[in-house]
Amino acid sequence: MNLKFLRGRLRANVSLQLTRMEHTIKPRVKICCIGSIAEAWMAVGRGASAVGLVSAMPSGPGVIDEDLIAHIAAVVPPGVSSFLLTSRQDAASIIAQQRRCGVNTLQIVDRLGSGRCADLRAAMPGIALVQVIHVAGEAALDEALAVAPEVDAILLDSGNPSLAVKELGGTGRTHNWRISRRIREAVNVPIFLAGGLNADNVAEAIAQVGPFGVDVCSGVRTNGRLDEQKLAKFFAQVVG
Repeated sequence: MNLKFLRGRLRANVSLQLTRMEHTIKPRVKICCIGSIAEAWMAVGRGASAVGLVSAMPSGPGVIDEDLIAHIAAVVPPGVSSFLLTSRQDAASIIAQQRRCGVNTLQIVDRLGSGRCADLRAAMPGIALVQVIHVAGEAALDEALAVAPEVDAILLDSGNPSLAVKELGGTGRTHNWRISRRIREAVNVPIFLAGGLNADNVAEAIAQVGPFGVDVCSGVRTNGRLDEQKLAKFFAQVVG
């Protein structure tokens, strides 16, 4: 029995066993819009499982240059995921960007226009792929079902890619969590929940959606800077 056949059988067995993601009791926390090595360590010190590093975007907060992204990614400790938020829509450009930045996870905030997720996997073995779905209505469920087999996780956010100047994250707005819960129940990959989360609403969001992870940017910041007190309050609500 060759190795390729064994891998195929393993994927088939996992697919049969994992028909939906169950409610996660204590979700992971991703702190996004990290702007410095100090902010990364502050987030990790509080217990973040992932940090988000925002590259060039058409709008929204937290953008830093690729040199700084690479410096931060290089010091993120083992066991913590470094997410590169990319608005690029062609596979070749995304592959080149990941190689410059050295992150272990790609967060694709827009739809691929050229190339496929399979191209990304072939070029970057071991790099996790997370597709953002902007939950503007019921159509988000179909979009999530279509992309789930191609990625390692889905992140549900509150942007609007249809605007003349696209909103691809960091809006500070919540969305319809009932739709997010339906997506979580329907797909067989982990779900991260983003969009307007803060210490006042994250416990309710977790109760309603049951995500694998939660993602926060502006909700733990003051004047654009990571606020240690807000961060502590947020984590208290997640783990409490």
